[in-house]
Amino acid sequence: MDKINYYNVSLEEIEKFKNLDKKPRLALHACCAPCSSHTLEFVTQFFDVTIVYENSNIYPEKEFLIRRNEVEWFVGEFNKRNNRNVKVVFLPYDHEGYMASLRHLANDKEGGERCKLCYAKHIEDALKWGSEHGFEYASTTLTISRQKNSQVINEVAKEVAPKYPNIKYFYSDFKKKGGQERVQQLKKEYNLYQQKYCGCEYSYRDTVLQNNGQKEDQNH
Repeated sequence: MDKINYYNVSLEEIEKFKNLDKKPRLALHACCAPCSSHTLEFVTQFFDVTIVYENSNIYPEKEFLIRRNEVEWFVGEFNKRNNRNVKVVFLPYDHEGYMASLRHLANDKEGGERCKLCYAKHIEDALKWGSEHGFEYASTTLTISRQKNSQVINEVAKEVAPKYPNIKYFYSDFKKKGGQERVQQLKKEYNLYQQKYCGCEYSYRDTVLQNNGQKEDQNH
């Protein structure tokens, strides 16, 4: 797969509309407050943004609620401090329904086919919701994460987006041009909750539980 500079792709798309009198509306899937931070700084310059928070992959539900509430708080603070009007919609939490198509890949490695299916679900939810509510664009904050391959995420989006022809997908690489460094600054500035794993039960198993097991072994 030839590498594409998706940061430049995003700038090229913005050039098409940045001088319009009215900002286009963007339905933005967001996974957590830290990933929303710099992403919102960037996209709110050019879009009227609504965060679509679904994330039924997150496990356990207690963790889902912590991240959900942190996103809600952060957006409120972000709007006040930056004179923005970002809105948030919360879709129902349905962990078992979400995981039904992923269970056969329980032993897949992080970043493999299971993760691609998860990316596709998030992207499709944003596209579907945006399409149903008359938005011009949809996207995801996932490309801000240093643990995730932006090339893969955007390629997955290319496969999903044609299913929703009345809305455009906004291709991105939010971690570029100091984006990831800015996330670290904003986490401190807003004192944001920092999760210890991606979110799904498999990353919970492979990081939190595994690390706890190692600590227990060290204590014996």
